[in-house]
Amino acid sequence: MRFRFPIIAIAALTAGVVGVTAWTGWAATPSSHLFADARASATPVDTELVLAVDVSYSMDPEEQQLQREGYIAALTSVEFMQALRGGMHAKVAVTYFEWAGPYDQKIIVPWRLIDGPETADGVANDIARAPYRRASRTSISGALQFAKPLFDASGFNGIRKVIDVSGDGANNSGPPVALLREEVLAAGITINGLPIMLKRPNTFTMDIENLDIYYEDCVIGGPGAFIIAIQNRDQFKEAIRTKLVLEIAGRTPEGRVVPAQVTPPRISCTIGEQMWRDRWGN
Repeated sequence: MRFRFPIIAIAALTAGVVGVTAWTGWAATPSSHLFADARASATPVDTELVLAVDVSYSMDPEEQQLQREGYIAALTSVEFMQALRGGMHAKVAVTYFEWAGPYDQKIIVPWRLIDGPETADGVANDIARAPYRRASRTSISGALQFAKPLFDASGFNGIRKVIDVSGDGANNSGPPVALLREEVLAAGITINGLPIMLKRPNTFTMDIENLDIYYEDCVIGGPGAFIIAIQNRDQFKEAIRTKLVLEIAGRTPEGRVVPAQVTPPRISCTIGEQMWRDRWGN
């Protein structure tokens, strides 16, 4: 069963430069509590958040640095702390992993509790200490497949469960991304996105036009799901901070309603695979 939600366009949150698009809709997604860590020792938190970060070769070193610095700045920001303290438990759990091809995922920070500035600083410092790396292919589906079972024995029981995918290209390897999205949504997990759109479309680098629409139609989903598209290098820190604050606070700002998502999607969910075949013939 495919989950369909109306798309809400959110007005730019910060000086008109960061575009936020969100989905709403609740009926089709099972309760995440059915898939929570059921152990008595599991710590209750407001949000369990998986940060899935693209390190494929299409991410140049400057983009990688800006992306990582954005997460570090967001986790230690005043806005993040305010959102944290406004929750029912005033606690969240975060894990951070990097991904590229279908079998290339590396956990940089395993599940950690954030309940104040000290624990937030600890997570940020661990992210900062990790060596940079890059790897071949872009498998969003592989990242989702890796992320989904991380909730099963996280040690936490979150009111919300979110996978946050950042990347600068379409899925071009591994299972179809739409198929893995459905599996994740069926587990009561929301998928948000941070499409990075800094390069002109290029068949050699396999960058595509309208990566934001691709993320909307093929990647994100679940209650309150949203994307924030980055189209300028100066937006990284602001965009990531905004995204994390929304995820931790469990809210989506109200915005103007635009037509519901159409079927088939506005952009092919296999466009990355098609570009790879056109280029390499397999």
